[in-house]
Amino acid sequence: MKRVIPLVLLSALAACSSNSTPLKAVKQPVANGPKNIIMVIGDGMGPAYTTAYRLFKDDPSTATIESTVFDDILVGRSSTAPAQISGYVTDSAASATALASGHKSYNGAIGVDTNKMPVQSVLEYAKSIGKATGLVVTSQINHATPASYAAHVEQRNQYDDIADQYFDRKINDSHVVDVMLGGGWKYFIRPDRDLTKEFQKDGYQYINDYAQLNSINSDQVLGLFADKGLPWALDDKQPHRLKKMTMAAVDRLDNNEQGFFMLVEGSQIDWAGHSNDIAAAMAEMDDLAHTLQWLKSYVVNHPDTLVIVTADHSTGGFTIAANGEYKWTPDVLSNLKNSPQAIAKQQKKHGFDHKKISELLGLNLTKQESDTLEQAHADGKKSLHSALKKLLDTRSNTGWTTGGHTGVDVPVFSFGSGSEKFSGQQDNTDIAKRIFALLGK
Repeated sequence: MKRVIPLVLLSALAACSSNSTPLKAVKQPVANGPKNIIMVIGDGMGPAYTTAYRLFKDDPSTATIESTVFDDILVGRSSTAPAQISGYVTDSAASATALASGHKSYNGAIGVDTNKMPVQSVLEYAKSIGKATGLVVTSQINHATPASYAAHVEQRNQYDDIADQYFDRKINDSHVVDVMLGGGWKYFIRPDRDLTKEFQKDGYQYINDYAQLNSINSDQVLGLFADKGLPWALDDKQPHRLKKMTMAAVDRLDNNEQGFFMLVEGSQIDWAGHSNDIAAAMAEMDDLAHTLQWLKSYVVNHPDTLVIVTADHSTGGFTIAANGEYKWTPDVLSNLKNSPQAIAKQQKKHGFDHKKISELLGLNLTKQESDTLEQAHADGKKSLHSALKKLLDTRSNTGWTTGGHTGVDVPVFSFGSGSEKFSGQQDNTDIAKRIFALLGK
């Protein structure tokens, strides 16, 4: 049976932790730091992903390879190892806890140290000094990364407990997070509790459709747009949904005179890596890139804003070129109408259709490719999904070494007020420590 940290103890434990303050803190001015801080995490986005995105977006008709937003804002890199008890390769929970609190912890830990004691996050501290706070993600909003900034449980899979803490825990007599946008109906609307109604009773506006992002009239918002995570960018009616949610969140948070702290996560880059799905990975990277381009324009008009971007780890052992061949041809990924997963589902429902599958892939299939896919279709949806990903890997010459995480260092990007503090080689805990310092702690 999972041990849940009692809510009654959280406040006291937080006060005792070496990097924590009581949940009800005295508001204080912040000297010499940026008014707004936006932390962006590309989950699973190791260095191969940003390089691949540059090549994916390259215009082959020009003599040079064009740079992307990631190239323009690169400042350093970060090590990612968890606490020694978990070895050298981190999961998202331990890494997010490090990025949020400055504390190393074990794989699976959400906002707690190796002794399972709560540690204060930069978001929580920002809230305690009067800043507005936000979480914007493409996973469920109580997934490992966002949870590590706003909750404290011993294991990342305690999804209901995390959702409950989003409502039950208070800082300065208000909920920890003012704006929450992402997926997660499953965990917020349950037989035992409907958190959407509880939030609404406390003055939050609840929305459940992207179209409603344009008509938010409250500075406290809960937006849930899927049962768990959002659809793949390739399948979503709003392919740049992270950008759209980020714009809506900033619009509300910006109303706070003392500024805001916001966590933005391109969550499904990681999921694409776990699935070894190069098509989904590049579409998720594109969503994140569009988000960063918009944030750059926001910082131009709001120079008192800092944006830090990094990954929690790398996923999939993704390699640009495979099988000893010195080539990578990402152009074959440019015309997909849906993700391989959605194509497999559609084909299983309606029967194998060579013409339709070619159209959805945006490719002219050879007879051998078509025969291979038809045989996979006969073996079931899962087999067809795997065959579609394999076809795209073969066509693009993409390689993968694992369905899990790897231990490589990850890039760090930053722009805006105070961005120079994140340059060079650093540990993931250093990022949180520098944010705390900028917040005046």
